Amino acid sequence: MITQPRIYLASQSPRRRELLKQIGVNFEMLLLRSDPRRNIEVDETPHDGESPESYVKRITLAKAEAGYAALRFRNLPSFPVLAADTTVTLDGRIFGKPENAEHAADMLRQLSGKQHRVLSAVAVSLGEHVEVALSTSEVRFVELSEARINRYLHTREYTDKAGGYAIQGQAAAFVEHLSGSYSGVMGLPLFETVQLLQHFGYPTP
Repeated sequence: MITQPRIYLASQSPRRRELLKQIGVNFEMLLLRSDPRRNIEVDETPHDGESPESYVKRITLAKAEAGYAALRFRNLPSFPVLAADTTVTLDGRIFGKPENAEHAADMLRQLSGKQHRVLSAVAVSLGEHVEVALSTSEVRFVELSEARINRYLHTREYTDKAGGYAIQGQAAAFVEHLSGSYSGVMGLPLFETVQLLQHFGYPTP
């Protein structure tokens, strides 16, 4: 019996699941659950003076390595572990996930009428072999009125989204221009993902 190649996805993001399915990657979810016997949580607090690029790559590598540690700890079959992280940056500041609607509104006000960058890193870990790649996209928003921001907040799309918006949802109407990777802005840059998986011998489109 031939075993079908597969990977583990160390992410709970439905968007990343959708994107992997889109390109036909066979994966299993690998949740980084807390375990009193082993600390596999990833601290996503930025370091003082850390650049957005360094930050997103560091977090992504930590997630991939924590995922592989969890795999070994649970005695699961050894396959590549894929992790990703996305952050929005404006003028060198990191815009993570909003804490609440008010925080999301503040982010959207700052992004209104401006061009910002979306940094999406993806990492794959298999034992001592760990690689990371970074996708950088430029996104320009139209001017957003308070009424428009408030209408968007009612959708609750901002929840758990870097920068307080989801480009695959109603916030697509805010985007005047995008240069880079649409899938990267969604949360998983498919070009970089495929390149990394090929380095680990996984058959890709």
